[in-house]
Amino acid sequence: MNIEGRREAGILLHMTSLPSEFGIGDLGPEAYSAASRIREAGATLWQLLPLGPTGYGNSPYAQRSAFAGNELLLSPELLYRDGYLAKEDLLHPDFPASRVDFQAVAEWKMPRLRKAAWNALHSAEKGRIGEFREKEAFWIEDYALFMAIYDGYEDARWHTVWDRKEGSRDPATLDRIRKAKANEIDIHAALQYLFSKQLDALREHVHSIGLRLIGDIPIFAAADSADTWSHLELFKTDPEGRYSAVSGVPPDNFSATGQLWGNPVYDWKEHERTGFEWWKARIRRALEMTDILRIDHFRGFDAYYEIPAEDTTAEHGAWRKSPGRKFFTLLEREMGRLPIIAEDLGWMTPSVSALRDRFGFPGMKIAEFGFSHDRNGDLNTYDDFLPHNYTRNFVAYTGTHDNDTARGWYASLSPIEQHHVREYLSSPDEEIVWSLMRAVMMSNADTAIFPMQDILEKGTEARMNYPSTCNDNNWTWRMLPDELDGWRISRFRHLARISGRNGMTWEEHERKL
Repeated sequence: MNIEGRREAGILLHMTSLPSEFGIGDLGPEAYSAASRIREAGATLWQLLPLGPTGYGNSPYAQRSAFAGNELLLSPELLYRDGYLAKEDLLHPDFPASRVDFQAVAEWKMPRLRKAAWNALHSAEKGRIGEFREKEAFWIEDYALFMAIYDGYEDARWHTVWDRKEGSRDPATLDRIRKAKANEIDIHAALQYLFSKQLDALREHVHSIGLRLIGDIPIFAAADSADTWSHLELFKTDPEGRYSAVSGVPPDNFSATGQLWGNPVYDWKEHERTGFEWWKARIRRALEMTDILRIDHFRGFDAYYEIPAEDTTAEHGAWRKSPGRKFFTLLEREMGRLPIIAEDLGWMTPSVSALRDRFGFPGMKIAEFGFSHDRNGDLNTYDDFLPHNYTRNFVAYTGTHDNDTARGWYASLSPIEQHHVREYLSSPDEEIVWSLMRAVMMSNADTAIFPMQDILEKGTEARMNYPSTCNDNNWTWRMLPDELDGWRISRFRHLARISGRNGMTWEEHERKL
């Protein structure tokens, strides 16, 4: 992939976590400021979570569309600058500074975004909006129609809540809705144009200062998404069109009943029959939004765990093979070497590793996972997740959005576990976070990425997500303005410099010498 052979450092900071007076981070001025500070810190990569519109629970991994952008990330300031909002539209209530109140943000922001979209549709950009709709015809018309119906129900559960003819896409019913809700459909399409316009401008700035964006896509589509509604044939269903199987993971040491995720599983035979058209369009769209893609639950391209849809636990599922090798071979043939990071955490098999390595996708290493014990209770120095054991074609992290912050993780350990961490890092308690970051920086992994929460030395209160929960604090953390101060920038830049993470290839380094 494009980052292979370069020693680089990056920072993981989702767009919603940026400071903003409008209650949620967005694509406006603070994003440009964050990009500049990330680059000033010596990083060449800025990693984001999925950018799609979120559904129930506000999880970016449960999207209403695998193609669309999250409308709440639109910047009111940029819409005002472009003449689509008035100054009084920017007046807002007091939002929490350190967390996102998604409901309050949506209630205030969506009416203003609709107004901006309507004004854009009646401006000189009308033609460009039409061109954008033609370019994105594979998904945008279905998404805009889906959202127009969704607005009427305030519920995306098309398969259980919507009128049967709307949910089953009865042609006459959809034609009637297209005529009755033409304005609403146009507004939703225009919002996607405005999202792409703002993201494209930010990405151009990011590139101009020497940064690249890492995006993220969840492997499965949400049950209540425009994708399942418009392409139900691509998912396993029973004769009546109901989901017949859902995804999850089997029972293990952490859960006696496994994890029931509930996403419908793909009918891979149908995907193969269509030449993987939907997946190819999805990858192309994602690479229009970012430069590199992390694929969540990559092992699902080798085999996935399928559970009968009527089950209430994951105990009675079965592993099914996926045609990942065929798909990536076809994708590579059409698009060249793919800039993909394989999220290969969890239960791995030799065939998953072989699929990852066949296409040169770097896997992931999480330092927080590395401090296991041997039979004598001593630190297991052969643990694959300890930084000194990393090999080059990996992306190394202290932790990710699904882990506790480094400070919170360390505080949760037992005294003997904390002793092993201090011993390994040769570090006192007060320096544990930066010492762990240093160990990851100094590892052999070509790429090292750090959550912003760790750079800020935040505790568990700043954790981004508690997996398999609907915790009210999930996805809500935000950094405060100017919290990434000069001292932290200098310290991070020093680590990036002394570990050789300046974005150079080994060959470029040799030529410089």
